Amino acid sequence: MSPNPGFRTASSAPDGAVGCRLLLVRHAKAVPKDLPIDDFDRPLSERGKADAPRTGRWLADSGFTCDLVLCSPARRTRETWQLAAPALEDPPPVVYDDRLYNAAPSMLVTVLAERGTGLSSLVLVGHNAGIHELAAGLCGSGPPDLLERVRAGFPTSGVVVVDIPGGWERLSPGSGTVAALWSPAD
Repeated sequence: MSPNPGFRTASSAPDGAVGCRLLLVRHAKAVPKDLPIDDFDRPLSERGKADAPRTGRWLADSGFTCDLVLCSPARRTRETWQLAAPALEDPPPVVYDDRLYNAAPSMLVTVLAERGTGLSSLVLVGHNAGIHELAAGLCGSGPPDLLERVRAGFPTSGVVVVDIPGGWERLSPGSGTVAALWSPAD
C-alpha cells in the first residue's frame, strides 16, 4: 500500500480536532538473550545492522515526516535509530527516555502524551511486547489487510504508522487509524 504522507488537519479530522501521526519502530534484530550480556546492553546482530538502515530508507522514501524521535535508551534501540536516521534528509531531534525501556503500553501512552504536546508527529523506537500491544490496541480502523498484519505481530525493524485524529491527549484504545505498515520482509 502506498502511504499518504499528508497530515490530518483540523478541517480533515472527523471531530474537528487537529490530529497527529505516530510512527512506531520496533528495534532491529539484537543478539540472543542467552548471551552473558545484560539485556539493556544487548547490541544489534549482523542482521539487525543490515535491516536498520533499510528502515531508515523506507521512512525517507515514504514521505512521512517527524518532529521528534522518542527512543528507549537500551543499546539495541539506540543503534537502530542511529543506523536508520542517516537515510533521512533532515533527521529530527532524539530524546532518550528511560521510561521507554521494555515499557508497557500504558507507559508508552504516558510518554507520548507528555512529550507530544504541540507536535504533529512522533517516532517511537521501542521494544516488544509493549510496542506491538500499543500498535494493536491503538489501531481501531484502517484497511483490513493492514489491521490484520498489525494484530498478527510486529517484526524487528518494522514500522507501523498510526494516525490519531484527536491528538496526543486523546490516545485511547481503538482511537487510531493504521496508515501504513512496513517490515524488512516486504
